[in-house]
Amino acid sequence: MDKPVFDKSKLPSRYTTVGPARAPHRSYLYAMGLSSEEIAQPLVGVASCWNEAAPCNIALMRQAQVVKKGVAAANGTPREFCTITVTDGIAMGHQGMKASLVSRDVIADSVELTMRGHCYDALIGLAGCDKSLPGMMMSMVRLNVPSIFIYGGSILPGTFKGRQVTVQDVFEAVGMHSVGNMSDADLAELEQVACPSAGSCGAQFTANTMATVAEAIGLALPYSCGAPAPYEIRDRFGFAAGEKVMELIARNIRPRDIVTRKALENAAAVVAASGGSTNAALHLPAIAHECGIAFDLFDVAEIFKKTPYVADLKPGGKYVAKDLFEAGGIPLLMKALLDGGHLHGDCMTVTGRTLAENMEHVRWNDEQDVVYPVDRAITETGGVVGLKGNLAPDGAIVKVAGMKTLKFSGPARCFDSEEECFEAVRDGKYEAGEVLVIRYEGPKGGPGMREMLSTTAAIYGQGMGDKVALITDGRFSGATRGFCIGHVGPEAAVGGPIGLLRDGDQITIDAVEGTLDVALGENELAARRKDWKPRETDYTSGTLWKYAQTVGDARHGAVTHPGGAKEKQCYADI
Repeated sequence: MDKPVFDKSKLPSRYTTVGPARAPHRSYLYAMGLSSEEIAQPLVGVASCWNEAAPCNIALMRQAQVVKKGVAAANGTPREFCTITVTDGIAMGHQGMKASLVSRDVIADSVELTMRGHCYDALIGLAGCDKSLPGMMMSMVRLNVPSIFIYGGSILPGTFKGRQVTVQDVFEAVGMHSVGNMSDADLAELEQVACPSAGSCGAQFTANTMATVAEAIGLALPYSCGAPAPYEIRDRFGFAAGEKVMELIARNIRPRDIVTRKALENAAAVVAASGGSTNAALHLPAIAHECGIAFDLFDVAEIFKKTPYVADLKPGGKYVAKDLFEAGGIPLLMKALLDGGHLHGDCMTVTGRTLAENMEHVRWNDEQDVVYPVDRAITETGGVVGLKGNLAPDGAIVKVAGMKTLKFSGPARCFDSEEECFEAVRDGKYEAGEVLVIRYEGPKGGPGMREMLSTTAAIYGQGMGDKVALITDGRFSGATRGFCIGHVGPEAAVGGPIGLLRDGDQITIDAVEGTLDVALGENELAARRKDWKPRETDYTSGTLWKYAQTVGDARHGAVTHPGGAKEKQCYADI
């Protein structure tokens, strides 16, 4: 059979491979063993976030090799490169967490620079950790060349004393240990069995939430984001993605044809329906920003409010990603929502078909109880809720999946860093009924908007998870549970109301009505604002300083550049 011939006259790689003037460029390609035929084919960037920092990333380079075989089989020339990952499980609970959110934008920037510098025609991105998933998807819609996202897959659950466990249990065990409810020996055993394979955190924490988003938004092949990392079927998805991206080049189907306003609404719906991570409310606006689509925290919260919670996944439920995959995968969840009228079926996807067309052959599985149909939803509204009030004029977010109490009122106990609060929690220096306030941890104030899992897990491990609330202008891990409100905006570092609070101020949280208020009049807040002074940061040089100069607010995704709405020409059209 004759091989198809791609016309390079409109592809970026014409700048490095076509014509006499590009002889020096081609000489570099010949030096790496490419043939003239391979040089004449489209060049496909295969970007992975491989590293040895954590199990989330360790399988990505092996998976990339299979992707390259798929590209080559469909008459493309793969060019592999790596970018960074900061792994939250290891960055958690210390100053290293300031690097986490920053890494999302560095990943997007580094993929953009590699693609631009070498004029690749398409992109397949492999990611495993929390920030590498949105970072990779951001680069795809920013560059707007034909692209497919591949998730490295989730970790398998561990077993401890006959029950299924995840890393969340280890974080909560620290709290149990601190109050004498777990022995040294049990803690040592748990930490050794909780994470038994390669792959990302196993429950519906941020990585699996954004993997679910990748399928729902249309950038990943159906079922590909649900298969656990050790499963051999991952190779089939990788090879298929390599082949499929060549079809996308031929048909000129680009990420911005896929990531539309409707697709973003679909993505928000699967987050709510699965009780996913609150971090999605930061990453979806950031992905939208790259396309030039206005879609902020309040837009996300509107979808959350009207989407039922139907997937019984940890940390609010009882199942992990492996269980969802074996019950029918992310398409089963999407089918429940589509049949219930909660997804737009006419959105294009990387299959070259619409979401509804992809769902045509998905059959409901009555033999499982991981996902419920909409008419038997776990709760009628989503597992994540947006809040607004005089303490959060720019919004806030809370995960309510699995929570029994949705209202809380109590006096503030203020801390100006996570370390201060964690120390108080560790030493039991807080009271039931209080609202713990952690501030100056926002995008600018951190800098870097740290996650607070160590603190929230310790509270839960001490048996205080339903006895106190916690609010912050920072973030929470997808593994956080309890009455924990993040993304409070404006942040303290820019004079937001959270920075004006004093110990004893009465705070009221209502996740039913979607409000977050402090019992202070506007005159009192204005008077305190006059006395408020910006807090100095310790980070006065380097990447974190640079990030603080450019980063925007959490409401709009903590983005660092003007976005698609301001661009005059995107990379794909050079």
